[in-house]
Amino acid sequence: MKSNNTKGVRTGIFFLVVAVVFIVSLMWWYDGTRAVDSTDTKPVAFTIKSGDGVRTIAANLSEKNLIRSSTAFFVVVKMLRLETNLQAGEFRIFRSMDARTIAQTLTHGIADSWITTLEGWRIEEVAAKVSKDLDIPESEFLKVAKEGYMFPDTYMVSRDATVGAIVKVFTDTFNEKVSDTMRLEAKKNNLTFPQALILASIVEREGHTNEDRPIIAGILLNRLKADWPLQADATLQYALGYQTKEKTWWKKELFDDDKAVRSPYNTYINKGLPPAPICNPGLSAINAVLFPKATDYMYYIHDKEGTAHYAKTLEEHNANVSKYLR
Repeated sequence: MKSNNTKGVRTGIFFLVVAVVFIVSLMWWYDGTRAVDSTDTKPVAFTIKSGDGVRTIAANLSEKNLIRSSTAFFVVVKMLRLETNLQAGEFRIFRSMDARTIAQTLTHGIADSWITTLEGWRIEEVAAKVSKDLDIPESEFLKVAKEGYMFPDTYMVSRDATVGAIVKVFTDTFNEKVSDTMRLEAKKNNLTFPQALILASIVEREGHTNEDRPIIAGILLNRLKADWPLQADATLQYALGYQTKEKTWWKKELFDDDKAVRSPYNTYINKGLPPAPICNPGLSAINAVLFPKATDYMYYIHDKEGTAHYAKTLEEHNANVSKYLR
């Protein structure tokens, strides 16, 4: 009898331990797989890089506080047999999602795409980038976009966004970066802000560094005040348009014949500013025009290494040309 009682106690203890382990595991599973915050509806950008495994993805999700337990997420993926279905790309994840929903979201429906545009790109170059990254026809983008206001930056854009919504992302950023106070600075140089933006687009293409842009902006303002033509190569490049042989919108080498092209953007034969921006300038070029460096220089060139050289007179300018470009 005593032996049977001992055996029964051991069996009872065993089942009690199993029950406790089961309950604890169930509680861990429930806590580890439930949403981090069921009330948080703000999307969080999450990236899966090519080659990322489940453990890496789980660790990255945990680091961004998108899941409660990287181990629980790993088990969820294994149980659902989704390991080979997780895709590389950009996703919008919500902390109100549970682990199962997040795992399934990462297998399809990439919601966003990163797009980067560079300072000095003309609108056609921006359109080509938008078309490539977001599958938007270039012609549709060009109908809505406005040269000069497509602020160069890196954006995360919804892949199902309309052309109008994409253009708004650019212009909203422009309006955010270029404050009303900054726009008022243009008046100090007897320019409207649209005129200042035109000049900034020229400075963006003509200047190479943050140091030479304010000086070049000052030189171009000096030429405007003196009623001289700007004679900016960048405006001539814009007027000449796409170069089929070079496969670029910006002709690399200009000749005297190019300076005779009939265009309102040819500042070799037309005084004053061109009718609109020639590219989309960045903040450095815009600030250079709003806060130019005052000098007596009237000319500038860049040597083959990109260093700027300035001159007050035509004689000094010609000497710089002979010294640095011939």
